[in-house]
Amino acid sequence: MEPVIIVLIILVVLVFIALIKTIQVIPQASAAIVERFGRYTRTLNAGLNIVVPFIDTIRNRIDLREQVVPFPPQPVITQDNLVVNIDTVIYYQVTDARAATYEVASYIQAIEQLTVTTLRNIIGGMDLERTLTSREEINAALRGVLDEATGKWGIRVNRVELKAIEPPTSIQDSMEKQMRADRDKRAAILTAEGTRQAAILTAEGEKQSAILRAEGEAKAAALRAEGEAQAVRTVFEAIHAGDADQKLLSYQYLQMLPKIAEGDANKLWIVPSEIGDALKGLSGAMGNFGGMGGGSGSNGGSDSPKERREKPSID
Repeated sequence: MEPVIIVLIILVVLVFIALIKTIQVIPQASAAIVERFGRYTRTLNAGLNIVVPFIDTIRNRIDLREQVVPFPPQPVITQDNLVVNIDTVIYYQVTDARAATYEVASYIQAIEQLTVTTLRNIIGGMDLERTLTSREEINAALRGVLDEATGKWGIRVNRVELKAIEPPTSIQDSMEKQMRADRDKRAAILTAEGTRQAAILTAEGEKQSAILRAEGEAKAAALRAEGEAQAVRTVFEAIHAGDADQKLLSYQYLQMLPKIAEGDANKLWIVPSEIGDALKGLSGAMGNFGGMGGGSGSNGGSDSPKERREKPSID
C-alpha cells in the first residue's frame, strides 16, 4: 500500500507542476519570450496563455512601459579643450520584445555606451559657451542618433535630457566673476541713466521756471511802464488843463533835482540841458519879485532912470 500512495503523491505533484507550467498569466504592458528546445517559438502577450510544460520555457519577461534610466556623470572634452561632466537621462520604451531579447545582449548597457560615445562626439564640436547654452540642440542630436541606432534592437528612445553640465571649478569661478561684473556694470549704467534723466528733468524745470519768471517780469515791466506813461500823460494833461506858465514849470523842475541824486549808488549823474532854461526863468521870476519889494541895490539904493520911469512912485 505504501509504495502506491507514494507514487500517487508523486503523480499529483507532477500534475500540479505541469498545470503551473502550462498556464502562464502575463501582466498588462508586459511580454514574455517562449522558447522550445532553445529555439524562439512565440511571444506571449498580456493575459492567460497556455504553453506545453517541460517543452516550452519562458526565456525572458520584458516590461513594455516607458523606462527612465539616469546615467552617471561622464567627462567630456569640449572644442576648446575643457573637461566638463555631463549627466544624462534616457527615456526609452521596448517596442519589440523579440528584438530586445535576441538582437542585443543587454540593451540598457548598450544604450549607455552609445549615449556616452555620441555625447562626446557632439560636445567635441562645441566650445564651452555653446555647450552651456545649447541643451536643446544637444538633446535633439543625441536623441536622433540613439533612436536610429536602437531601432533594430526593438527600442524606441522617446526623450534624452541633459540633467547637469558641470564645467571645471576654475571656469565656474571665472564665470561667477564675469556675471558679477556684468551685474555691477548694468547697475552702474542704470544709476547713471537715472542721474542723467533727473538732471535733464531738473534743467527742464529750471528752464520753464526761468521762462515763466522772465515772462512775468516782462509783463510787470510793461504794466509799470504803461502805468508810468499813464501817470505822465495824466500830469501832462493836468498841466495843460491848468495853463501853467514857465515859472511854475521851472519851479517844479527844480523840485525834482534832489530825487535825481537819491541813492547811494548815484555817484555820477548828468544835468539835463533844459535845467539852464529853468534856472533862467526862475531867476527872472525872483528878480522881478525883488524889484517889486523896493530894496536898495549895490549902487547906493537908487534905481536907474529906466526903472524909475516904469515903476510908480510909492509916495
